Amino acid sequence: MKIRNITLVGAIVGLFIAAPVQAEQQQMKPISKAELWATTCFQCHGAEGQSAGGAIPPLAGYPADIMAQQLKAIKAGTRPSTIMKRHLMGYSDADIDAIATYLGSLKP
Repeated sequence: MKIRNITLVGAIVGLFIAAPVQAEQQQMKPISKAELWATTCFQCHGAEGQSAGGAIPPLAGYPADIMAQQLKAIKAGTRPSTIMKRHLMGYSDADIDAIATYLGSLKP
């Protein structure tokens, strides 16, 4: 009898713990590839692309078409950069467009 009561209590406690976690998971929006890729930008360009400026510019709200053009020029070697060319080598032009669109959509 005692084992049955412990099992029942455990099941009830489990429901109270699991319900909020499940509700939170259902409310989370799926993350796009561009959003995931852009998180690496935040290491240097500040959280959500909002660096203080200077040598490392902020990216949040920057026009996507201009950003994509500049990033593609860096990747092609026609625009000078320090580390950015290495970061861009693994991305296709479509990937760069998606990242620029996402970063441009962030509020400055």
